[in-house]
Amino acid sequence: MIEMRRAQLKFADHWVAEEVAGLREAWMIHADQILDDEIIVAAVYEALGKRHPKSRSRGRHGAPAEMVLRLLILKHVRNWSYQVLEREVRANLVYRDFARIGGGKMPDAKTMGRWGLAVGPEVIKRVHERMVKIAQDQGVVEGRRMRMDTTVTETNVHYPTDSSLLGDGVRVLIRTMKKITKIAGAAGTKLRDRSRSVKLRALDIARAARSRAKQSSQKLKRAYGQLLNSTSRVVGQAKQFSAQIAAGVKRANTAMGQLKLDRLRKPDRRDGAASKAGHETDQGSDLSRRYSLRGQAPERV
Repeated sequence: MIEMRRAQLKFADHWVAEEVAGLREAWMIHADQILDDEIIVAAVYEALGKRHPKSRSRGRHGAPAEMVLRLLILKHVRNWSYQVLEREVRANLVYRDFARIGGGKMPDAKTMGRWGLAVGPEVIKRVHERMVKIAQDQGVVEGRRMRMDTTVTETNVHYPTDSSLLGDGVRVLIRTMKKITKIAGAAGTKLRDRSRSVKLRALDIARAARSRAKQSSQKLKRAYGQLLNSTSRVVGQAKQFSAQIAAGVKRANTAMGQLKLDRLRKPDRRDGAASKAGHETDQGSDLSRRYSLRGQAPERV
């Protein structure tokens, strides 16, 4: 059975409230006033009531909508997982008081995860709209436009060394030329796939850059020269493809196919155009050759 708020407080609730009086953070004091709003709590109550047809009238008493709302808010503010939320709130009286748990039992992480799914985008939108309305009524904002930050998820990224960037450029060029060959057929310059060679040279450069041996500098310079040679050949082939499309050597059999070829050739398109990627990779090759073959550190960020 779902309730808006707990109908009856426990004896320990009063003790918890007394112990944490004056210990709350500033944002908790302001949030506490907003989250007491009946319309905001009702939005969460309605969402929880839709989980099962008889959730509002049958079954044992579940967590009140007020508690669900405050726990999810606390999770978002602290950027915690549900497991961390369970551990921190269970051991902290201030969090217990803020979430209206008091001396009661802290819900487990799996249960709170189900709440997060139940309180979906529509409910969040209603809560945001109500908060803007409250801010308007109190003269805090005009409410004509609302800006908000999104949560950033930490993830691994591609380390941007010179060799890896050149490899990425070659990969894009070869992928684009394969698309052109599929549309235009075997007419004009034949595609030669050098992606495997470029990948192997990039691995050689990475190994040599990590090595502390005396010969590593010469190995690095030699591998870089081979990489630059392969990259230049791929860029030259991409320029030939672009010129042959413009001259009509590489043509499609259908009007739609010809539009795709023109889109792949034009440098102002976003979808991996041959001439644009070739120009950027060519610039990267020039810079890399200028620094690496002079004996300076080639693997710079």
